[in-house]
Amino acid sequence: MLYDCRAVAERDRGIAAAVEAVKSGELVVMPTDTVYGVGAEAFTPHAVTALQTARGVDRRVPPPVLVGSRHTLDGLVYSLPKAARELADAFWPGALTIIVEHSPSLQWDLGETGGKVAVRMPLHPVALEVLREIGPMAVTTANKAGQPAPVTAEEARDQLEYAVRIYLEAGVAHDPAPSTIVDVTGDVPRVLREGALAFEKLRDVVPDIQPAGS
Repeated sequence: MLYDCRAVAERDRGIAAAVEAVKSGELVVMPTDTVYGVGAEAFTPHAVTALQTARGVDRRVPPPVLVGSRHTLDGLVYSLPKAARELADAFWPGALTIIVEHSPSLQWDLGETGGKVAVRMPLHPVALEVLREIGPMAVTTANKAGQPAPVTAEEARDQLEYAVRIYLEAGVAHDPAPSTIVDVTGDVPRVLREGALAFEKLRDVVPDIQPAGS
């Protein structure tokens, strides 16, 4: 089912349907501030498995987790590094993914995480509304492995078809550049992937951050 969230009434119905679907362990496609993502409830293992199966990706590769609040990050970690807090405060919501060590007590199965998880708070009102209702969601690019990342829900539906219960359309993604990924689990914060957020902006907040490839 595809809902056009550019129309107010349909947006409300679509978000309600998406929340219900995720709580039932099903998949939804929703817009983010980069490309469209396909998501599942992070603490429902069979839903995370369905997410990876729908995309045709290796079960061992864990999906990122999207959150609807900066404070949700505190609940996912045992201890939040100072650099992670500073980066999240400066750039969330936005195109920054932060890799942290997740709390060992979390009851989730995202795959072979090695005790780490990639977390982001997207700058998109539809995504934030869903996330604030659901809590942390496992969300990754809404495409089949090897296919182009979709910039509309319609494009995502062409690839994922009936594997997804609800598609939320919000028009063409404004900035299809991927998020910048920063790993804060080591002694020094390090950029793993340069994306929509420039390295210079990160360095303004965390001066000792290391660039990708260093």
